Amino acid sequence: MMKLSDKLVKDIMSKDCVTVTLLDNVFEIALKMKQHDIGFVGVLDGDTFIGGVTDRDLVIRGYAEKHSGSTAVETVMTKNMITVDPNTSVEEAAKVMAQNQIRRLPVVEKGNLVGIVAIGDLAVRGSFEDEAGEALSRISQERTLVGSH
Repeated sequence: MMKLSDKLVKDIMSKDCVTVTLLDNVFEIALKMKQHDIGFVGVLDGDTFIGGVTDRDLVIRGYAEKHSGSTAVETVMTKNMITVDPNTSVEEAAKVMAQNQIRRLPVVEKGNLVGIVAIGDLAVRGSFEDEAGEALSRISQERTLVGSH
């Protein structure tokens, strides 16, 4: 039987990744997020993962900057995202998320997006309440400090 400390990202990640290409636009991203009830969409160039768009990206870089629904993906996407390999330990993934104040972590293998680990996956799928709680606490604490200036 696998101990919790031995769990890997590939054991808890969501594998059904919704993606777009650079040919898509902000409206199409928002529509996919609504249809799939998600807050992250990966951006691919062919089969290669080149970045992602969160619901927050759509608001901050898209609508708050007065961009229309026909605005290119590239305008709102996050490039050079922090990613992990499927064989990364869940504990290490939680640390990466906490240290970088991120709630979603793309899982990439040989340049391909193979999954997503969300902060909730750490607690729900892996019974890692402590790691998820610590990561979320650090993320929230950093955002509160940043937002209070």
